[in-house]
Amino acid sequence: MRARQLTFFAASEANSQLDDFKNMRKLIPLVLLTIGFALLGCGSLKAQTQPATPAPAKPAETQTPALKYFTDVELINQDGAKLRFYSDLLKGHTVVIIPFFATCTNVCPPMNATMRKIQQALGSRVGKEIYLISITVDPVNDTPERLKEYAAKFHAEPGWYFVTGKPENVNLALQKLGQYVPDKNDHSTIMIIGNEATGLWKKAFALSPASALVTIIEGVANDGKPAARNESTPGGP
Repeated sequence: MRARQLTFFAASEANSQLDDFKNMRKLIPLVLLTIGFALLGCGSLKAQTQPATPAPAKPAETQTPALKYFTDVELINQDGAKLRFYSDLLKGHTVVIIPFFATCTNVCPPMNATMRKIQQALGSRVGKEIYLISITVDPVNDTPERLKEYAAKFHAEPGWYFVTGKPENVNLALQKLGQYVPDKNDHSTIMIIGNEATGLWKKAFALSPASALVTIIEGVANDGKPAARNESTPGGP
C-alpha cells in the first residue's frame, strides 16, 4: 500500500496531534507537516474528565487495525441515537470533523455556519459517502437535547451528526482525532478531513472560506476514484 500524506492547509508552527495515526496501521501512514492556527482559546480553565481506556469493541481476532485504533466507543447523536465511533461514523466514509461546544460564542458558531455551507455545496453526497461531524468538547453539558436544538439553528440535515456521549467516551474519540483538550475553551479550530477507505487524511483551518474547504473535501472524497474523462478534449473521438 502506498504511503499517504497528512496535509495541512494553514501555515507556520508544527502540530503533531495525529502522530498516533502513523502507528495505527499500514493502510493509513500519515506524515505530519506544519500548521498554524492550531488553537484559538475561548476562556477560562476547568478540568474535564480524562479519556477512558477503551474496552475491546470486538474479539481481537476480528478487529481491523483501524477499528483497534479508533475503537467502537459509544457516542450519541443529536437525535439520541447510539453510534459506534468507528463502525457507524468513520468506516467506509469520507468524514469532515470539527470540535465545538454549544455555549461557545467565539469560533464555534462561524465554524458550524461553514459546515452548513459545506452541506449545501455537497448536496446529496452528505449522508451517503460523506459524513459531517461536529463533536462536542463539553459532553457533560451538551446533552442530545441541547445538541438537537443547536443543530436546528444551523439547519442541519441528515448526514450531519452533532455528537456527544459519556465524557470518557467522547474524550477518547477526541483523543484519537488529536482534538482532546482538558479545558473545553482551548479546543482547536482545526477541521479533520479523512477518507477512511483510502487512508487519505488532511487538516484544514475550519474558519477558511467554505468554497476552499469544499475543494479540499471533494479531493479527499474522490481519492482513489478514476479521473473523470474530459469529453471536450480537442481532437478527441
